[in-house]
Amino acid sequence: MLELALIIILGILAQWLAWRLKIPAILPLILIGLFVGPFSTLISESGNKWIEPVWDGEIGLFPGERLFNFVSLAISLILFEGGLTLKKEELKNVGPVIYKLITLGSFVTFLLAGFTAHYLIGLNWSLAFLFSSLIIVTGPTVITPILRNLAIKKDLSTILKWEGILIDPIGALVAVLVFEFISIGEAHGANYTKDTLIEFGKIIVIGTSIGFTAAYAFASMLRRKLIPHYLLNVMALALVLGVFVLSDLFANESGLLAVVIMGMVLGNMKIEALKDVFYFKETISILLISILFILLSANIDISDLELIYNWNSLILFAIVVLIIRPVGVFLCAYKSNLELNEKLFISWVGPRGIVAAGIASLFGLKLTMQGVQNAEYITPLVFMIVLGTVLLNATTAKLFARITKVLLKKSEGILIVGASEPARLIATYLMKNNRRVVLIDSNAKHIQNAKKLNLEAIECDIYSDELSEHIELNDVGYLMAITGSDAINQFAISKLKSRFGEEGAFRLVNSEEMKDPDKSSATGLFSHTDDYINLSKVVRDHPYFNEVTLSSKEHYLKLLEATKNEIMSIPLFLMNNDGEFQIISSQSEQMSVESGNQLMYLGKKLEV
Repeated sequence: MLELALIIILGILAQWLAWRLKIPAILPLILIGLFVGPFSTLISESGNKWIEPVWDGEIGLFPGERLFNFVSLAISLILFEGGLTLKKEELKNVGPVIYKLITLGSFVTFLLAGFTAHYLIGLNWSLAFLFSSLIIVTGPTVITPILRNLAIKKDLSTILKWEGILIDPIGALVAVLVFEFISIGEAHGANYTKDTLIEFGKIIVIGTSIGFTAAYAFASMLRRKLIPHYLLNVMALALVLGVFVLSDLFANESGLLAVVIMGMVLGNMKIEALKDVFYFKETISILLISILFILLSANIDISDLELIYNWNSLILFAIVVLIIRPVGVFLCAYKSNLELNEKLFISWVGPRGIVAAGIASLFGLKLTMQGVQNAEYITPLVFMIVLGTVLLNATTAKLFARITKVLLKKSEGILIVGASEPARLIATYLMKNNRRVVLIDSNAKHIQNAKKLNLEAIECDIYSDELSEHIELNDVGYLMAITGSDAINQFAISKLKSRFGEEGAFRLVNSEEMKDPDKSSATGLFSHTDDYINLSKVVRDHPYFNEVTLSSKEHYLKLLEATKNEIMSIPLFLMNNDGEFQIISSQSEQMSVESGNQLMYLGKKLEV
């Protein structure tokens, strides 16, 4: 009982620690597992592990094959949740480099890593290509924390983010298919005869058929409202486990394929209730991953680690990181718009993730139980690649970004909270002046109208943590809260300033601050005499932008005074002589102004 409670406590603690330190959760999870597992034997008085996953008759948690059964069910749920994230329209809309990375790049990794593992480690061809199929996958859970605090170009963040998201379920599917092909071959004495290929075909047909059938059956039940809301999530959980077990009964080893297919099919259906299922599955996945990786790491023995404690394993790691990944990236980015330094940075950032480690452990357990020669190498080798790449990228990504000069000196992007008409008008003006602008709003109609204007817009709730996952916003350094709610504006500043407002964070003043300019906050936006109501009136009656070249600070102050007297004009921005934009605050008189600077204001033209 103590060990089970300790695993859950340590797992959630590792997740919290990862969130706090902004590192991938898999890193503390595996390290904690190794510490309470194989490393603890070096310091415990009895020489036993502090947590022993497999019961040997005296100590341990899971007797016989129960650990394998638990891992199988847990991985099925994790892969189902991964399948839910793959959207068909996202695959269509990705850029050519991303598309090539998840196709050609995966093939290059599969081929080269397989040959390397065979000739360097001595694995037979089947195990070598199983290893290579497992290290195809990167994954958003490892990429996002590493890139979250890197101010790099949106294009680079987008490529790395979408590679991780899309390759997660695709890579899992490839690994499952390779494992099933190997399992059938081993069962037939490694002779890939006609019967073997027929058996493999049965697995593909049955796994795919059951996955599709279950997805459409569940979708039909949701559309007909045959499942009450309070049973929705647990019904989905039971269905996934049922599909996994049922498919395995019809064709051994087809269960994982069935749940991946089921997740992919459901993820591409337009059913509102599936959002609740997705969030529930995400929560379940976090809990399972927390338990799973401590168990799997603890299950590794010192003898397993000794297998890879040699120069050949280190050389394999170096080849994967320094040769195979760059070769894949440069082939995929051939004739693209990416510069050499950008290709080098993408080549460097390729941490392997949770799916790779989880499936490797599952397959390693299975093949070892079957008595397959050298199968014990699979889990420690993949864990070495996962831990090594995560550690390497987490500690050196920023340094390498600086060396390759992809790290932005200044975050020039602007995040606007609110996508109403005033916000859209200001964003359009900024976009035409070559500034990157992103609007966020929980109002779907506002977001839709923004996208019709070719504006970059995200539908999200600022009270949630959704924005933390948008690593493509890393080049945003300015924050403007332009909503009709003062409470939302103030909350946006307090919550998002540290992430998106390092260069400046501003909000519209409220009616109370308008009455007394002395109460005007340093974060006030544009002026202390214009709130959202005034801004909306100006946008409605005089939606025009005016640009005035300033002759002196006095000229600037006269124009400011004129905007206060003329309620249909609002000062917005200043441009200095180097072409840099400055957002005017409510304490506008204190801004530094030189001759030749430009003032941009909205509304009626001023005669000054």
